[in-house]
Amino acid sequence: MRVAVFSTKRYDEERLLAANATAGHDLRFLEHRLTEGSAVLADGSDAVCAFVNDDLSAPVVERLAEVGVRMIALRSAGFNHVDLEAAAAAGITVARVPAYSPYAVAEHAVALILTLDRKIHRAHNRVREGNFALDGLLGFDLHGKTVGVVGTGAIGRVFARIMTGFGCIVLGYDPQPSDDFAGEYVSLEQLLTDSDIVSLHCPLTPGTHHIIDAAAIARMPRGAMLINTSRGALVDALAVVDALKSGHLGYVGLDVYEEEEGLFFEDLSGAVIQDDVLSRLLSLPNVLVTGHQAFFTAEAVDNIAATTIANLTAFERGEGDLHEVSYGRVGS
Repeated sequence: MRVAVFSTKRYDEERLLAANATAGHDLRFLEHRLTEGSAVLADGSDAVCAFVNDDLSAPVVERLAEVGVRMIALRSAGFNHVDLEAAAAAGITVARVPAYSPYAVAEHAVALILTLDRKIHRAHNRVREGNFALDGLLGFDLHGKTVGVVGTGAIGRVFARIMTGFGCIVLGYDPQPSDDFAGEYVSLEQLLTDSDIVSLHCPLTPGTHHIIDAAAIARMPRGAMLINTSRGALVDALAVVDALKSGHLGYVGLDVYEEEEGLFFEDLSGAVIQDDVLSRLLSLPNVLVTGHQAFFTAEAVDNIAATTIANLTAFERGEGDLHEVSYGRVGS
């Protein structure tokens, strides 16, 4: 199959080429993010391969259909950025990578917690300047703290097991409870009220959009920590800024951001960031932001590449495991 691979970085090309060595697809790597304007670059391709910040809204999907694209192969588990209704109407099959490494994302969430708690980022900068003073670096024991896990899919369950290893009390909220969850299920309201740390591991759906808003934050204990390694739009960033300014939120760790398109995965070190909300978050000492890197381990990237190529092969041959996403299915 001829495949236009959008939003390509060096590591994408390396892993996809390795995974494609025996499959034989004709991969054309493009640095451009997929948009309505760049969709023309897929002309002559049977499929496009897209990442989380590519635009797959109805106009883009319709444009892809016009140039002959029959499949969208996502290099992600989430598909909330795809207009599935438009894809179905255009006769375009959408496939995703349902799982790549729950450990990668769960462990990154824990890294954010430890860094914020023990102020590792601030200590590192101080020591590099020869400042070995401990003032302002006081942390707290994780042992005995209550950790709330919102969303107990594969990632949330791995995260919960890690936190029990620290001696934490673990609470969970999920409309579809799992027998394998290492904690106690409670209502979302109780989880927010009782948790010292709240970590988000749920999909982005209409029902979870801004699940953490001003009202939700008000339920959390003063000084609580909020962690989001799932989807940016789960969190109302303006409400978070207000809660940080008032001191109600004590710590915030974000690997995702609602308006991250055009920012994350790019080197903007020589530019002025135009997003005022993100700039404000980055300026606060009790906020830690990473650029959507929670998934980024060698194991996870290899698995993403292998499953993506397998999806393309299954579609081409009409056999094998095709992790298709159908219209009417809720995003994850």
